[in-house]
Amino acid sequence: MAQVYIPENAQEREQLQGGSSSPRQSRPPHEETRKRLGLIDLGIALALVAVVSLIIAAASRWTAPLTPTIHIDLSPTALPVYAGYSVLRMLLAYLLSLIFTFIYGHIAATNKRANVVMVPLLDILQSIPILSFLPGVVLALVALFPNSNIGLELASVVLIFTSQAWNMTFSYYHSARTLPKDLKEFSAIARLRPWQKFLKLEVPASMIGLIWNSMMSWAGGWFFLMASEQLVLGSRSFQLPGLGSYLQTAASTGNSSALILGLFTLIVLIILLDFFFWRPLVAWADRFKLEMNSEGDAPSSPVLNVLRRSALISAINQHIFKRVGAFMTRILNRLQPLPGERSFVTEPKQHGPRFTVRSLVMGMLGLLLLGGVLFGLWSMLILLKNVTLLTWGQLLLATGATFLRTLVALLIGLAWTLPVGVAIGLSPKWSKRLQPIVQVVASIPATALFPILLVGLIGLPGGLSLAAVLLMLLGTQWYLLFNIIAGAMSIPGDLKEATTIYHVRAWRRWRTLILPAIFPYLVTGMLTASGGAWNASVVSEYVTFNGKTFSTPGLGASIAAAGAEGNFSLLLAGTLLMAAVVILINRLLWKRLYSLAERRYTLS
Repeated sequence: MAQVYIPENAQEREQLQGGSSSPRQSRPPHEETRKRLGLIDLGIALALVAVVSLIIAAASRWTAPLTPTIHIDLSPTALPVYAGYSVLRMLLAYLLSLIFTFIYGHIAATNKRANVVMVPLLDILQSIPILSFLPGVVLALVALFPNSNIGLELASVVLIFTSQAWNMTFSYYHSARTLPKDLKEFSAIARLRPWQKFLKLEVPASMIGLIWNSMMSWAGGWFFLMASEQLVLGSRSFQLPGLGSYLQTAASTGNSSALILGLFTLIVLIILLDFFFWRPLVAWADRFKLEMNSEGDAPSSPVLNVLRRSALISAINQHIFKRVGAFMTRILNRLQPLPGERSFVTEPKQHGPRFTVRSLVMGMLGLLLLGGVLFGLWSMLILLKNVTLLTWGQLLLATGATFLRTLVALLIGLAWTLPVGVAIGLSPKWSKRLQPIVQVVASIPATALFPILLVGLIGLPGGLSLAAVLLMLLGTQWYLLFNIIAGAMSIPGDLKEATTIYHVRAWRRWRTLILPAIFPYLVTGMLTASGGAWNASVVSEYVTFNGKTFSTPGLGASIAAAGAEGNFSLLLAGTLLMAAVVILINRLLWKRLYSLAERRYTLS
């Protein structure tokens, strides 16, 4: 368990409450001046120029006149540009997901009243499949920007966001809810302000799990990239240039060579992202592990080592980030003063009810929100009026078939991800070797491979039903694996050393250390994998390949068919039924397991 340091005097307490988020001392000024610009800084500068150029090229396309349908060039020369567009959309969606995670997860974890509403709402949002978001999001944003491609691009970003945000938010929420008791007591003794507690306690404690779930979010984004770059609404079709639309066009036309070339480009792209982005983050996040003695073979990254030696990065950090951080610290300290300090805004004492501008604005916003909710409910009832009892009965039977497939996929996924994830997470050496492989395999969109697999599986007993289970497994098992790896990596080295000293081995080690330590992460993985499996049913039970459509009875197939036909009544009914089933499972099973994790399986 991490040792808690209690400041002995006001000077140390003030230093703790300042802008620095790390207990380590900053380097002396003379060490900063020793660094000289070199080839490392030239490479970083060129990379920044390339990123800016890509953003400018994308911005010129965003502001161009609206072109709903474009020609997707399947030649190899078009792949670099398409890959750049897709990476930019993924990055924008990830930044949006990260902001949503910190705000939503923090409020849900720290505000008891908000928790009652926000956690069930998160269950609802996770359970709604991406194709159900599709019509409303695309049509609304295209109508909002009728003269440019901004609406289409934003629709693609929002749809990728819906495949990334939920598991990241659940991961952060679980970490904030299971903070060690002694660290929470220390934050009270040190008189940390709310923003300091957020940055110095919650965010560091969640970092390992959040980074691994971020990798899973990118894998989920690649999974749904094809659907988010080729948007089909009944007879209307919207296309965006990108790697997803390239793979979708290659699969639809049966162009195997283009499909293989697109997958190869995607694999190369994933390897580069892993080497230059995710592996440095994993190595950097190891500093936030709760332990007294660091492990000898900690995760490392040559890119992170290079960045630490860069004079350009050092200068930017010294002259920009530190000054901005100090400025923000002063403002936040004034907005959230400690007890006994003078408040930034002093209000005269008033007796009786107070009617301020803020209360008036909040009241108006509440009325507008209530009006929007009532309008939505009324529109929903009008659409559902067209759904007959026979159709509802068919949807219930389809729900049972999809439930059995998701259950089988989860059990198969858990059977292999639990031992493999623990083995990777407990061994820094194997983590370093297998992380890029896992990242590559998890990020390959199963929807791109599915047409190839379908040809081989369609003739077997079970046909598409067996293939649907396989596609669900390919799309959701990574939620389990990444969370289990994160849980195993977060086990303090002190506890592992204790099991070695006391000769705790085999099943006893699993029962007393590994399973209790990874239990909260395992619950998060199972919850997000369950929701992901239901979402994946939409693309696994209804497949279009080479001009032909293959489907198997299931709720996902009903939703996909309704979206393709533009039957919004059936689409709404199927979406509501899927959301209701996922919420019911979460309330009856996963919420109780979360409560068990908070009570018994925290490092306190």
